[in-house]
Amino acid sequence: MGLKRKTVAAFKPRNTDRAKSLRNAATPAERKLWKYLSKRQVCGRKFSRQMPVGAYYADLLCRELALIIEIDGYSHETRQGYDAKRTRALVEHGYKVIRFTNDDVLNNIEDVVGRIKQVLADMPTPNPSRRREGDL
Repeated sequence: MGLKRKTVAAFKPRNTDRAKSLRNAATPAERKLWKYLSKRQVCGRKFSRQMPVGAYYADLLCRELALIIEIDGYSHETRQGYDAKRTRALVEHGYKVIRFTNDDVLNNIEDVVGRIKQVLADMPTPNPSRRREGDL
């Protein structure tokens, strides 16, 4: 009986030093939202901080659902063209992107978390059960 070989995807190095630097320099809004999203506290979904996606780093990323949460600081008001380009690039990599302002996170965290829960509830389930989908 022959052994099956597992196909292994090519390793793509990531700039983990840059990601670590960004995590250490997190804004107060990023730190506050992370307290709610870490440890699978929201809908049991795992989020990671400052994850590389193409040429960019996502503030918060749920790989399982291909969801990126971006927190826009005050400088983003003058960089709307850059943000639109960045969002297009992230979407081209297969991610859904939602954005909140620092002010929203710092002053209305319950609303922000509620909106994230709603987005998570509206997203398709990864690897749906064949039984649930009617295939069995």
